[in-house]
Amino acid sequence: MTKILFVCHGNICRSPMAEFLFRHMAEEQGRGSEFFVASAATSREEIGNGVHPGTRRVLARYGIDPAGKRAVQLTARDYGKYDLLLGMDSANVRNMLRILGGDPEGKVCRLLDLTDHPRDIADPWYTGNFDVTRDDILEGCTALLARYTG
Repeated sequence: MTKILFVCHGNICRSPMAEFLFRHMAEEQGRGSEFFVASAATSREEIGNGVHPGTRRVLARYGIDPAGKRAVQLTARDYGKYDLLLGMDSANVRNMLRILGGDPEGKVCRLLDLTDHPRDIADPWYTGNFDVTRDDILEGCTALLARYTG
């Protein structure tokens, strides 16, 4: 089983969107049991809070209900628990490396580094555009799932 942790600043917008969309995509392909997927924050600002309403609206279009998901913070122990730790932007990755104490096994990168067009995923908390974020996350999750095919 491959263990994947998606990480963003607050764990209420991008990383839970990636967590739930990736899980949904894997299950649709009959591959859900191949992955353990979770998400976390680099900051403490939203700890304990539920998924942002904009992310909930996007997920609802796929029939996904993130009820019960609460923001949690990334810890140094998470490095040993996961095979891949995927940040949504460069600032996330910098903060992840600080929290994790480095990346000796090469497990940390941005989600879109797995695609043909590496880039940051904009934070819809600031942009307000959850659909653009969804498109980027779908692109990254598609590439991630393809990485583990066969």
